[in-house]
Amino acid sequence: MRTASEQLDALRGQVREVAPAVTGDEDLGPFKLLPGVWTNEPDLAGRGWNMIALPFGPPQGATFRPAYRLLLHQYNEKLTFSLVDKAVPNRGIAPANGGVTPHADQLLVALDYEQGINQLVGEDFPASGLQGDPGGAIHHEPGLFLNMSDPLNEDVVDIARLATVPHGDSVLGLGTASISDGPPSIPPINALPLGVNQDIEKNPYLAPYKHFHDNLFRGLFDPLDSTALLKAANEGVDIVRTTKLEFDSTVATGGISNIPFIVRQANASEMKSTFWIQEVRREDGTIGLRLQYVQVVQLDFFDRFDGGPGRIKWPHVSINTLAKVEDAPVPSPAGYSVMPS
Repeated sequence: MRTASEQLDALRGQVREVAPAVTGDEDLGPFKLLPGVWTNEPDLAGRGWNMIALPFGPPQGATFRPAYRLLLHQYNEKLTFSLVDKAVPNRGIAPANGGVTPHADQLLVALDYEQGINQLVGEDFPASGLQGDPGGAIHHEPGLFLNMSDPLNEDVVDIARLATVPHGDSVLGLGTASISDGPPSIPPINALPLGVNQDIEKNPYLAPYKHFHDNLFRGLFDPLDSTALLKAANEGVDIVRTTKLEFDSTVATGGISNIPFIVRQANASEMKSTFWIQEVRREDGTIGLRLQYVQVVQLDFFDRFDGGPGRIKWPHVSINTLAKVEDAPVPSPAGYSVMPS
């Protein structure tokens, strides 16, 4: 990967343009392997999983009335990176020196993406009848990945993710990228709500989590070990190199803005996501590409039981393992024409 100064030098000689993204383009920095189409099908079908707690009023006569339900999905995904916007200028100045105030413009490279997810199976507890049907759409997200270089070396972040979600959420996650040899180290994730006693054996309020811990969703997904299936997907795979992208809405100026209903009912307050772009050696010696991610969005609703500030934080966890199936540039999903320089 280029240093920040090398990236700025390369972009200063360019005129801003929007064009089809090309795999291997050094201007994309840590995103250079992403352009194209990533999917679960045909070889990694059903490797997408998510879990979300939702406010819920159980029907009259229900024996368990926690006012929430835990919904789990197994899903297939299509993730497309299609356009790059290069040499995007953010105008700035450096501190005055000798009576002269020099220019210090930031130049960004933006890679757009569109994420579409369809469920294979949904199940919730307590059962609501609202779990959805096989094949139904459960997520659509257009967004941008930004490769950022700071001419003044003042920022601690160098990548960003801008995401817009049709529920009424707009997310800015900031972070850093790194490259290492070999497979990724995937950490465990605590998917239990924060602000309650997390002992699922002794706290009846967590009965939905205990239900899916005792009866694994699809016989595979355990809410108490929500990244285990990512690790399992890497067993026996010859991962030569990994590019790690970390985005966090709580870092620096990141954040989430939501429509009023969301804020009142189940406020999306934080997002943390990690992507691992993997260069995989196939049996014939050629290199293929896989992409894994884990994302945790905190949904805040109901008063805490521990006396802490704010509301209970309910982790909405999503994981997936995808393969790159198309390397060539694809038309913009939004349908607008590529903009010449």
